[in-house]
Amino acid sequence: MKFGKEFMAQMVPEWQAAYMDYNFLKMQLKEIQRFNARGRPAAHLVKQKSTLYRAFSGLIPRQKSQRQPTSLSSPDEESQVIVVNSVAQDGSLGYETRFLMSEEEGGEYELVFFRRLDDEFNKVNKFHRSKVDEVLKEADVLTKQMNALIAFRIKVENPNGWPDRSNDINRLSSDVAASWATLSASAPSGARAASRRVFKDFLLDVEPTCGRQQPDGSRNGEDDNAIHQNVEEKKPNNFRATRPAPLQVLDRLKINNTLETPRSTIKGFLNVPNRTEPNFNKESLKKVEERLKRALVVFYNKLRLLKSYSFLNTLAFSKIMKKYDKITSRDASKAYLKMVDNSYLGSSDEVSRLMERVEHTFIKHFSNGNRSKGMRILRPKAKREQHRVTFFMGFFGGCTVALVLALILIARARNLLDKPGATQYMETMFPLYSLFGFVVLHMLMYAANIYFWRRYRVNYAFIFGFKQGTELGYREVLLLSFCLATLALASVVSNLDMEMDPKTKDYKALTELIPLALVVLVLIIFIYPFNIIYRSSRFFFLTCLFHCLCAPLYKVTLPDFFLADQLTSQLQSFRSLEFYVCYYGWGDYKLRQNTCSTSDVFRAFSFFVVAIPYWCRLFQCLRRLFEEKDAMQGYNALKYFSALVAISVRTAYSLDRGKINWNMMAWIFSIIAAIYGTYWDLVFDWGLLQRQSKNRWLRDKLLLPYKSVYFGAMALNVLLRFAWLQTVLNFQVSFLHKEAMTTIFASLEIIRRGIWNFFRLENEHLNNVGAYRAFKSVPLPFNYDEDEDKDD
Repeated sequence: MKFGKEFMAQMVPEWQAAYMDYNFLKMQLKEIQRFNARGRPAAHLVKQKSTLYRAFSGLIPRQKSQRQPTSLSSPDEESQVIVVNSVAQDGSLGYETRFLMSEEEGGEYELVFFRRLDDEFNKVNKFHRSKVDEVLKEADVLTKQMNALIAFRIKVENPNGWPDRSNDINRLSSDVAASWATLSASAPSGARAASRRVFKDFLLDVEPTCGRQQPDGSRNGEDDNAIHQNVEEKKPNNFRATRPAPLQVLDRLKINNTLETPRSTIKGFLNVPNRTEPNFNKESLKKVEERLKRALVVFYNKLRLLKSYSFLNTLAFSKIMKKYDKITSRDASKAYLKMVDNSYLGSSDEVSRLMERVEHTFIKHFSNGNRSKGMRILRPKAKREQHRVTFFMGFFGGCTVALVLALILIARARNLLDKPGATQYMETMFPLYSLFGFVVLHMLMYAANIYFWRRYRVNYAFIFGFKQGTELGYREVLLLSFCLATLALASVVSNLDMEMDPKTKDYKALTELIPLALVVLVLIIFIYPFNIIYRSSRFFFLTCLFHCLCAPLYKVTLPDFFLADQLTSQLQSFRSLEFYVCYYGWGDYKLRQNTCSTSDVFRAFSFFVVAIPYWCRLFQCLRRLFEEKDAMQGYNALKYFSALVAISVRTAYSLDRGKINWNMMAWIFSIIAAIYGTYWDLVFDWGLLQRQSKNRWLRDKLLLPYKSVYFGAMALNVLLRFAWLQTVLNFQVSFLHKEAMTTIFASLEIIRRGIWNFFRLENEHLNNVGAYRAFKSVPLPFNYDEDEDKDD
């Protein structure tokens, strides 16, 4: 792989604009190369030809005289191409390159190249310095948190205080010193040196602040005197370093309470003060350790990416300068790369030292001294693509296609659609199996989203907050969708009886229960606690689903409201689930009858079921309005309320089409909701329709290379937003059943949602890129009283 592609692949997506523009600088070098090829012969040919006219030096090499005068200027100074100087730029240190060959033919091209090279380096150096300053400030905060944790741990594990063992330690160090002196008197010099190093290490562990180590080359007598002096004179003063963290820090410590649970949310809404005083017990200690552990992991990942940023950009400048030397036959890379190495980007080691300190702290306090365990948490292994996933994806995909073809051929061969029981089958069995079709279609759209997100470097794993290494790729999602499709289609093929048994006057109970058994199987797999079938992803989905259903009681995050938006496009699936309860709960499956539509209870619950996703999304907006005080969340809540009213009126009209009032109200509220939702999709969710942008009517930054794709997606979103017209107009096709028409339009809404998903996350990703937001903030467990800190 060429370096340019590798460079792009290793970038932090949210910091992409802060990296060196390697491709643009390559284009500048190509301009220089084209001019050299067009305007003048290659420099190395000119140099080779000029050597043909020099005086012949003879076949026997001559020794140079020692008295020969030397030139005042060294060869390096004579062949110098550039001079790099440091300058002040916007209150910070920058660098400026002076090209010394600008008067040569074509020198203006090289002058432009170095100007752009300086701009790129100053941009990279400034960004790196700002990020290092940020992590240093964050390291100071985490240091205070660790001191508080240690004090908290001492308070929990030793409530009566920490015993003073200074006399025992001092006696131990004196005994070791005496033993070492006796041993060194009779030991060889090599053994004395080794034992001296061991004893120094002991002194460093027991007395960290005692005298500095002597050089290894010092005399034995001096080392002995120094060691005895350290033991005799400094041990009482330096024992303080071995004592635990002072407990006085707990006096000005408070616990950070975030409104993440229903209890804390209700207290916050009722203005009930939360308990901020620490509760010293093991349960509280475990929670504090877990939160601080997560904060250190995020901080360490930030350090890793910052170190990778420095390394990649330094390597990119080295590569581009070597290309310049190769194209122009000059020797400018040495001077420029020397400046790069001496700059803050190339010479600062704060990040490396911080990484070592974080590793040591994490292994000591959070992995029980087990380095391999701690490093597995800090540096989880990258997820590898497994060949068996691809194999089974293709296998079940082939099974799905084969079952679809078999279903079509069986229906044609047995002429099932013309049998008397076909209508009854469409009214009873078809709604049951259509549930799986909606779910599979949504999963296929999500798999397509993941494929294109990865292709255009949208960091969906970071946006959704997936744990590193647990996010599903498009192959895994396709595998799950094809498995579910295979099970559903196999159930359909096994349950194609259109007529009841003439003897028993009912249908086979076993085959009629297949759809219910399949739903139960899927639910069992979802809640299965053991680590099979992507447990972390299943639990993540269930957690987000629970937060959606309890929307106002939990803090709203992007995965929660993103899932709630998906549910608003699955209204027909909610109706199918309601039909499952009615069909199997009331025993209609034995005779394959549909008495649900005539039940007042079923009709009443139809309003409640279709309103669940919109109520969830409405409550989420109200929760964010209450927390963030952002008026846009109020307008967004109004959008979902208008959609809720429109879907309720349309449901009422579909159940009672005789009244003209329902028809008029359905038209009015549906048009308002559709226009409102379409405008919000395009302007706020996708960030498009900006008149003053560089890409007219789109936005300044686009990930897709073709603008026509955006205009096509906008037009398609508007058309599919008005798919509700089928409900109001009662649009029917002679050769399709009513349930088939409903399924088609419900599928169109799912397809619209899949298109919406890509552009919604693209806009979110670009917002993160604009703010260089590559990490999520992690709430810390403790809060210091800053006023008391200042007094101290």
